[in-house]
Amino acid sequence: MQAEKPKVVAVMGPTAVGKTGLVMQLANDLGGEIVNADSMQVYRFMDIGTAKPTAEDRAQVTHHLLDIVDPDQDFDASLYSRLAREAIHNLVDHGRVAIVVGGTGLYLKALFYGLFPNGHSNHSIRKRLRREGEKDGGVELYNRLKKIDPRAAERLHPNDLMRIVRALEVWECTGKPMSVLQKEHAFKEEPFVTLKIGLKRPRSELYKRINKRVQEMMELGLLTEVRELLDRGYGPHLKSMQALGYRHMVQHLINGMKIAEAVKTMKRDTRHYAKRQITWFGGDQEIRWFTPESVGEISSLAKEFMARFEESNS
Repeated sequence: MQAEKPKVVAVMGPTAVGKTGLVMQLANDLGGEIVNADSMQVYRFMDIGTAKPTAEDRAQVTHHLLDIVDPDQDFDASLYSRLAREAIHNLVDHGRVAIVVGGTGLYLKALFYGLFPNGHSNHSIRKRLRREGEKDGGVELYNRLKKIDPRAAERLHPNDLMRIVRALEVWECTGKPMSVLQKEHAFKEEPFVTLKIGLKRPRSELYKRINKRVQEMMELGLLTEVRELLDRGYGPHLKSMQALGYRHMVQHLINGMKIAEAVKTMKRDTRHYAKRQITWFGGDQEIRWFTPESVGEISSLAKEFMARFEESNS
């Protein structure tokens, strides 16, 4: 029954749209705590480039699933889902409202609906595909995936070698595109009753905010942060170091790209990422969309949502 499931408020939307300020206010209004759903903020030592909440924000409101793994440790949507579900159940058991916030669509999907089963796997195929990808950075593999499974390819960045390899592995194991198998699976797990709040801005305004955020990251010391990561031994081929901002600073530090060009490319790639996020979230009919300035309306909606839950269990 729906009434027996824990209730969760989720705030999602593209990068730089204004999620952090809103959820801080929402947490104060609801007596809640924040559960991170950003795939990069789980990593230690990666603060500036991930726009991680400040120490002041974390002192004011308790945050969960930040700084939980080192940059060279494996972390994926499956592990995220398990840890996030544990955190949410713990909060609900202690009478706190769980507010999930982030822009990593796959993590949110894994949390709220479960993941596509991992049964279709073959270690030797995966190893061979990885070797092929390492030769040219995955360009040929990505082009191959676009022919085999264009729906899966359009959701992935061409540099996301791990997920490209996984999609091709599933194809070779089953003869079916991963997107088709995912549709058949339908992500039917629903462990929570969720109020989904989506934040949006006009595209031109969002892009200006992205450009401004990149400049602020540079002023805060992103280049130094990446240099220190490299000095710690975290190499440029790690999944974490391929993320937005980090790979761009590596292009400057290791490959000799001029810093102005690296920053320009970082702005462009972040805008492209935001566009993909908008497309992803646009396919979820359960999301209720607001501008970040609608904090009063969002807070009232969330309070009403929680109150209905309490009444149904009284």
